[in-house]
Amino acid sequence: MVWFIRPARADDVDALLVLAGQTGGGFTNLPPDRDALARRIGWSCESFAREGALPHDELYMLLMEEAETGRIGGSAMIFSRLGGEWPFYTYKIATVNQTSKELGRNITMEVLHLTNDFNGSAEVGGLFLLPELRAEGLGRLLARSRYLFMARHRARFPTRVVAELRGWHHPDGSSPFWDGLGRKFFEMPFQEADHFNSLHGNQFIADLMPRYPIYTALLPEDARAVIGKPHDTGVPALKLLEKEGFIYEGYIDIFDGGPTVFAYIDNIRTVQQCRPLAVADGALAEGGAVSALLAKGTLHDFRAWQSSAAETAQGLSLTAAETRLHGLEAGETISHVAA
Repeated sequence: MVWFIRPARADDVDALLVLAGQTGGGFTNLPPDRDALARRIGWSCESFAREGALPHDELYMLLMEEAETGRIGGSAMIFSRLGGEWPFYTYKIATVNQTSKELGRNITMEVLHLTNDFNGSAEVGGLFLLPELRAEGLGRLLARSRYLFMARHRARFPTRVVAELRGWHHPDGSSPFWDGLGRKFFEMPFQEADHFNSLHGNQFIADLMPRYPIYTALLPEDARAVIGKPHDTGVPALKLLEKEGFIYEGYIDIFDGGPTVFAYIDNIRTVQQCRPLAVADGALAEGGAVSALLAKGTLHDFRAWQSSAAETAQGLSLTAAETRLHGLEAGETISHVAA
């Protein structure tokens, strides 16, 4: 099977709905709602078509397609600038030290501050791969294709980029963090609040969530236990992010308490290592091991894939079949990064 990454098109909505139906919930960026997905694809198509380089409020939706069948096996998204239409909220874990001379006691406690610290940053999200494909090494291609896109369109993105990891949930989909905190102010179960957020945005958080610091000691024990803990299915994604240079500094999702990590775009490993190379005239022998991630084209014509490739004096040598599949020509400049 040969897979490649491309921008989403208007006729992908049904395939994307199939993906959304297999996420198990909790994926705000991929709601199992056809109309909502159609709106997201429309937003993405407008973003790819927008002239001008500076980040505004774009969504770039990328899909992974099987070349032989056209089947869609995964999705990944990039939001160019958070906080444009509504603020981007996170909790920041801080410590408070309190001393009583009369009691001779010094107490250190954790508190949660509601912040907009990442307004203006980009965000990578919406990463989902069909379960049967996760042993194929395709998750790395899907995740890193976003950084290849950012490297090829650097002016369209700001200095920082964040990623929200899905927080820990019970098997029934309920969230201990939400039940211990958010539900007390919104009087709705986690799934309902999460679904509302995916369809309408999180302005209702600003309307109803308390602005004052929240002492974590006042939360139930099971809620405290999952603060900053990713869902089991999100652990591989977190490892990929950390390998790229993302760090966790105590920011968590306001709904389920999952970790929010961030990086400076120019320091991301894939962005740093991405190099332009010309396609060599000579063809590489078929059947080599995957050794590189490659990308070509801009905006609507962007495409990324993984490949066996060899650097030569004439440029990057690829197999003849691959050159035909991706419409490459000798001398054409493409992006290359070690797999």
